[in-house]
Amino acid sequence: MAKYVAALYLRLSVEDTKVESMSIESQRLLLNKYAENLAEDIEVVEYVDNGYSGTNFERPAVQELLTDVQNYKINCILVKDFSRFGRNSIEVGYFTQQIFPLYNVRFISVSDQFDSAEHKGDTGGMEVAFKYLVNEYYSRDLSIKTKSAKYTKMRRGEYNAGNYPYGYISGSDGKPVIDESVADVVRMIFDLTIEGKSAPYITKVLFEKNIPTPAQHKAAHGKTGYLNPDAKYWNPSAVRQLVANEIYMGMFVMCKQRVIDVGSTRTVMRDESEWIKIPNHHPAIVSEEIFRKANETKLTFKKKTNKTHIYPLRKKIFCGCCNHAMRYRKNKMPVFLCEYTMADDTEPCYQMIISEDDLHSSVFDIILKQTQKLSDNMAESDVAAVSNDPLSSIEMKISEFQQEKQHLYEMLVSEEITVDEFKQRKEQCNEEMRRYKQQYNTLQKNTDNIISENITKNKLLKIIKEVENENTLTQSLADMLIEKVHVYPDESVKVKWKVKEFEDVL
Repeated sequence: MAKYVAALYLRLSVEDTKVESMSIESQRLLLNKYAENLAEDIEVVEYVDNGYSGTNFERPAVQELLTDVQNYKINCILVKDFSRFGRNSIEVGYFTQQIFPLYNVRFISVSDQFDSAEHKGDTGGMEVAFKYLVNEYYSRDLSIKTKSAKYTKMRRGEYNAGNYPYGYISGSDGKPVIDESVADVVRMIFDLTIEGKSAPYITKVLFEKNIPTPAQHKAAHGKTGYLNPDAKYWNPSAVRQLVANEIYMGMFVMCKQRVIDVGSTRTVMRDESEWIKIPNHHPAIVSEEIFRKANETKLTFKKKTNKTHIYPLRKKIFCGCCNHAMRYRKNKMPVFLCEYTMADDTEPCYQMIISEDDLHSSVFDIILKQTQKLSDNMAESDVAAVSNDPLSSIEMKISEFQQEKQHLYEMLVSEEITVDEFKQRKEQCNEEMRRYKQQYNTLQKNTDNIISENITKNKLLKIIKEVENENTLTQSLADMLIEKVHVYPDESVKVKWKVKEFEDVL
């Protein structure tokens, strides 16, 4: 007989560390003690997210747990309370009421005295719904208070981000101070910009002078972050951003972006009128006059506009050699070019360029070929019919044995059969019911697989039809099919697909 697998999910956020009863160890003790009485042959596994917010499900351990649920590896999930699993009422309810029952997974919240096995066919009532809402509103209230305190500090110039751009380091009070080891590099970039030098030209000067990139500089001082320490070339975009950053003239600038909603990781840019700006907040590397002159030089810095040029492969084009995003340059004949290695003529992608028309044509040809192969593979495969008749037949058999057990009990009470006969015949019924339930589960999985395959086939047929109706690459096709496009010096391209079936087609 297979083991009963109980998954203990433990979560601790930064705020929870202040409450001793919320510690990982206290949660572990409570859940292990409860799990002991769930089944005789039980296997306990742990999933721990330490230091993660419960406002969203972008947590490594909870994602691993959900994957194991989908793979039918889990029989039961135990949490200390609902808030450990999540603080978003809609998402928590979706999993506990829709997903877990689908995979026959029992969900237990120990402190809330909730066991899904006791609430089959209902949601747990108003008490459970109220706890969902309390947890969600607690997170929202905490978020609002935290943001309010942070914005107050920002307006006073007291908020210290700590992770400052190239040219600055964090001082003893947390405020930015000039990093004298690279301050002259920053001044040189501004001077070259004022002279009318382009960003690619400046990156070549920096490369020839063997000046470490911002990522290399951080790595050399033992700091890690989102920057890639293996990046050996200055990026023209980084030079443009440096020249445009008001921090270099002593301006404190914060609150440029905002999170869309509590628990979300998506951000949007605020209007510049909403930014918090405090002049003379910290030591300036360049004067305000030099900063203004550099940013008035149109050859190196173009004033930002709210208008963004949209094209089908926006943010999808990468160099196949250095794997950096290729820049889109809108001319009379728009092109994509690899700027990253423009300072080093020994690189294979040095000055690599491809026209937008040629790239679109190549990508569309690949889409057509993949679509044709997929269409050929599907030609012999029809959409399978799904019938519930076998399942209904088995359900009737199971129901008959349940009625038989009820009849046996009545016969025992009326003394028509002995206790031994009752036990023997009842066990025979149970054995038959187990056999039919096993058949039912197997058939149900097969039916689910057929339904899933039919959904996939219908989706692919829709894609094939949409491709056949087009004669060039469109925004719709690019959004639907393409994750990335890598371009190589010989103008060959390789597509990374969003649709798995396009990736797998031979």
